[in-house]
Amino acid sequence: MVRHGGRGWHGRVLAAAIGVTAVAAATSVWTAQADSVAGRDHPAASAGPAAPGAGAQGRAGVPVSVDIAHASDRGARGLNITIDDGPDPVWTPQVLRVLRENGVKATFCMVGTQAQAHPDMVRAVVAAGHRLCDHTVSHDTAMDTKSEAYQSQQILDAERMITKASGGVRPLYYRAPGGAFTPYSRRLAASRGMRPLGWNVDSKDFERPGTAVMVATVKREISNGPTVLFHDAGGDRSQTVAALRELLPWLKQQGYSFGFPVR
Repeated sequence: MVRHGGRGWHGRVLAAAIGVTAVAAATSVWTAQADSVAGRDHPAASAGPAAPGAGAQGRAGVPVSVDIAHASDRGARGLNITIDDGPDPVWTPQVLRVLRENGVKATFCMVGTQAQAHPDMVRAVVAAGHRLCDHTVSHDTAMDTKSEAYQSQQILDAERMITKASGGVRPLYYRAPGGAFTPYSRRLAASRGMRPLGWNVDSKDFERPGTAVMVATVKREISNGPTVLFHDAGGDRSQTVAALRELLPWLKQQGYSFGFPVR
């Protein structure tokens, strides 16, 4: 997986989140973990992170694997469209429109501070039948170098922010910023009913290389696997919208269908 570190927008998100994280750091981790143990807001969640390779008990009583998901629930010719870093009041509605026009459902990996700032966009995503994914509070691509307490705060506070913004719909997946997973973060996410989520094809849209380059990249790399990465925040996403408008019909013509990552 490619790390998307060192980008200005992510730095601004991190700075914006300091006010949230600094105040919460001393108490939120203990509270969230205590809630998990007591089953206060996740009655079916396990008491704590499972052992590596084991499944944790999800919210519906179904084991959630700690392994990073890539496969699609639509089988061998299924694809998962995943949209990261939003929601954004300008670009998320445009992405939603293209998805709707093509009859495609996607998984939106939301940054906690973005969800908190734009709850109407989170609700619009849910209302359209898409799924939510926890992408941490501040999109720190160096999370795998930080303490377990910090990782807990980033994952669990974002889960609460997204759930509150959505009106009670919880994220079903956890995607580490830049792929910075750790065994601990995967176990913690799974214990909260969130399957760790990777990707196989990076559209490179974050770098804004041009719509034609992005389209060519996805077409060239689609054989790598079913989960494709795009973004709906972090700057001008007009190229992403245009690329999706071109790619989704083409992928259908190639015999692909669209689903969600396996749980």
